Amino acid sequence: MALENIILEHEKGIATIFINRPEKLNALNKATILELHETLKTIEENPEVKVIVITGSGEKAFVAGADISEFANFSAKEGAQLAAKGQELLFDFIENMKTPVFAAINGFALGGGLELAMACHFRIASDNAKMGLPETSLGVIPGYGGTQRLPQLVGKGRAMEMIMTAGMIDAQTALNYGLVNHVVPQADLFSTYMTIANKILKNSPVAIGKAIKAVNANYKDGVNGFEIEINKFGECFATADFKEGTTAFLEKRKAEFTGK
Repeated sequence: MALENIILEHEKGIATIFINRPEKLNALNKATILELHETLKTIEENPEVKVIVITGSGEKAFVAGADISEFANFSAKEGAQLAAKGQELLFDFIENMKTPVFAAINGFALGGGLELAMACHFRIASDNAKMGLPETSLGVIPGYGGTQRLPQLVGKGRAMEMIMTAGMIDAQTALNYGLVNHVVPQADLFSTYMTIANKILKNSPVAIGKAIKAVNANYKDGVNGFEIEINKFGECFATADFKEGTTAFLEKRKAEFTGK
């Protein structure tokens, strides 16, 4: 499909997705969610891509929320369908990808924008970033996983306060809360996320994919995360990457992983 709302760049195993609706501060609409889904699905099937970074175009916003004009007149049923479809197509999809995805938050990450960042496996932010879930100020609640993922990341009390006040927090507060892993000057955001991506590139893609599944298992109802870890640990022993990694270690050389 033709990409109208995102820009995709691919360099040496790293795919960077820029959400590109600067006139709307990169707000998420249905078309953008669909484009992101289709792009991520294609990338996931591309063995050349080992790391994915999602960021926003420009210097003002990562994603400054959802496009409210699209759903202002929805019924209760339509609202529930909107949330369900969005979670399926994008937010849950990202969380469960085997390719690591992280968000480079380069400005406002509000509402659906923060929910998108939280669906990623981890987050870094520029020092001008502002984050929040303002939905209750519109008479609605976060619908793309925000009420679930925010407490997982910052704790129940802080999540309740952020959601109920509908306020924004700055990048340093987000770092203190554990919502983001790193805060850097905006001018250093690109070099920082490329440095992190290149560190990930050195490791086994197949092992990273299994680690993602094991970590996620702890947050799923009715799933024993320890059992999933045991199973995924065992599965690693049948991979070429395990043989290469252990052989390289014993031979005191750098491993050359194939992702198999």
